[in-house]
Amino acid sequence: MGKLDIITIVIIAANVIISYKGFGDFGFFEKYKFHVGGIKRGEQIRMFSSGFLHADTQHLLFNMLSLYFFADVVIAQLSQTQFLLIYFGSLLLGNLLSLYFHKDEYNYSAVGASGAVSGVIYAAILLQPGMSLYMFFIPIPIPAYLFGIGYLLYSIYGMKNRVGNIGHDAHFGGAIGGYIITLILSPWLFETNLLMIVLLAIPIVLLFVMKKMGKI
Repeated sequence: MGKLDIITIVIIAANVIISYKGFGDFGFFEKYKFHVGGIKRGEQIRMFSSGFLHADTQHLLFNMLSLYFFADVVIAQLSQTQFLLIYFGSLLLGNLLSLYFHKDEYNYSAVGASGAVSGVIYAAILLQPGMSLYMFFIPIPIPAYLFGIGYLLYSIYGMKNRVGNIGHDAHFGGAIGGYIITLILSPWLFETNLLMIVLLAIPIVLLFVMKKMGKI
């Protein structure tokens, strides 16, 4: 992926520092996690602060590796300012969708940069659909769009089975945020990457179909 942009380094560092603070400080974690009751009491900071906390080291590592793979693609294709708009816009939309899904669950809580990272993943794939990834011990390149779609399909599984204290539904709000914001910033993609736009919409549509059918 080349040399990391300073903005990517700062965001990864912030996630690591704040997450490790939360690992060792229960009060801090509880104060800043996404919590429906807290947000309804007016603690709006949770909508953003929860995106820098993680459930455990594995959760943090997965999100930061995903950000590492995709962030600089977005910055190179757009700009640092537009990347930040996608990152924080996706984080906010992810938590808004989570709040919508769980508005009647006063004690529902979640943490993670998943919404923001999902938005960045979708933005990067839209902007550079032909890129591939080499991951872990898989000896062949994985098309980035398959990674992105698989990331969200796993999120559907996580939502359906309530896997961990993780905002799986925020993945979708974030993906929708990255998807929409990127297309607004780069409308020329409708002419050059229409197939990828359609493919990346599939898991998003699937989520809402399953929600409407009561499967989630």
